[in-house]
Amino acid sequence: MAFHPIAADDDDSSGVGVPRQYAWIVFALTFGLLISDYMSRQVLNAVFPLLKGEWVLSDGQLGLLSGIVALMVGLLTFPLSLLADRFGRVKSLALMALLWSLATLGCAVAQDYQQMFIARFMVGVGEAAYGSVGIAVVISVFPKHMRATLASAFMAGGMFGSVLGMALGGAIAAKLGWRWSFAGMALFGLVLAVLYPIIVKEARIAPQRLAKAVVGVKRPLRTLWSSRSVVATYIGSGLQLFVGGTVMVWIPSYLNRYYDMPTDKAGGMAAIIVLCSGAGMIVCGMLSDRLCRNSPERKVSLAIGFCLGSCLLLSAAFALSAGPLQLGLICLGMLIATGTTGPAGAMVANLTHYSVHGTAFATLTLANNMLGLAPGPFITGRVSDLIGLHAAFQLVPLVSLAAAAVFFYAKCHYHKDIARLQGQSVPDVVREAGLEVKL
Repeated sequence: MAFHPIAADDDDSSGVGVPRQYAWIVFALTFGLLISDYMSRQVLNAVFPLLKGEWVLSDGQLGLLSGIVALMVGLLTFPLSLLADRFGRVKSLALMALLWSLATLGCAVAQDYQQMFIARFMVGVGEAAYGSVGIAVVISVFPKHMRATLASAFMAGGMFGSVLGMALGGAIAAKLGWRWSFAGMALFGLVLAVLYPIIVKEARIAPQRLAKAVVGVKRPLRTLWSSRSVVATYIGSGLQLFVGGTVMVWIPSYLNRYYDMPTDKAGGMAAIIVLCSGAGMIVCGMLSDRLCRNSPERKVSLAIGFCLGSCLLLSAAFALSAGPLQLGLICLGMLIATGTTGPAGAMVANLTHYSVHGTAFATLTLANNMLGLAPGPFITGRVSDLIGLHAAFQLVPLVSLAAAAVFFYAKCHYHKDIARLQGQSVPDVVREAGLEVKL
């Protein structure tokens, strides 16, 4: 049976002794639950018109049903990820999935706005820490040199799940009514929630730690912010997602205003741009792993390159007038605008202790939301009120220059911070412990 080999520079022996086939099964189930997470979250958007008509709701009430999920995710990501790191990631993931699936089923049977609000509140509680803990589980069964690919694929899964949730939710609602849209998402999540702990076992996915006494960190929680490069990575990732997140939110309105596209066509074109961004995450993550396997610090250089490249392409796009060339450049720009997610995820994993990886990714998620995904659309909207959306879009790519500068700062300290965390290389630890790993 094939096993994942240990990378030459692994600090925590991730994936050692885990059968390759089993590792991919763990990834598939964890990724499937991530798709369920975002399908349950975004299906609401597809049935907005039906809820508005049936319950006579205002746009503000509808927006609150969506916003309460994001609010709970933002508030609870860090504490729930910390609890999952302490009490078991597999059990925690299964409980999270069970909770958000049952809450989504509650949305299907809600009889009024108040019941729907409570159900959506619980959806947010269930989904709060899934992304950060899920990626921590996945990277524990694969070698270190695949971390950028895994992190980017996980982030892209959220986009694919969002598109799938809205598309399927709308189709089901048109045929069977809006309640069945929620029920369909809930049943999908419940099936995976039951299967997950049956197939994924904590004992099988726990990385085999080599010579803990030699490489152990006395206070692992401090590694979340104890190095300059990891803090810079959080900030750089958040700033770069300011650009990608803003374009995704406002591009349907841009297409409607400057291309005279009706809502359905603008939404369809926007979905293509979002899918380009998701595909770019995965491609850039794979490229990062392939080019940086023997030189991990190159990941920082690639992150800088993705920032500068997206700034150039998107600036050129929004300097043009409406037309096919502009749309093509927007797609190319968005293909690499979110490309930093893979390298940033790998850098955070490399710079923090394995025992707090779930909390580390929660910290990265918090930075992404607080510095990028949350303020980006709001600030751009306010600027658009003053100078117009087209002019506002011309300013947005410039934030990538700030992100590139912060990643450059991280590069200046990355090698030293990695060395300080590791203490000594894993090959040295293996030799000193008298252990051999068969490839």
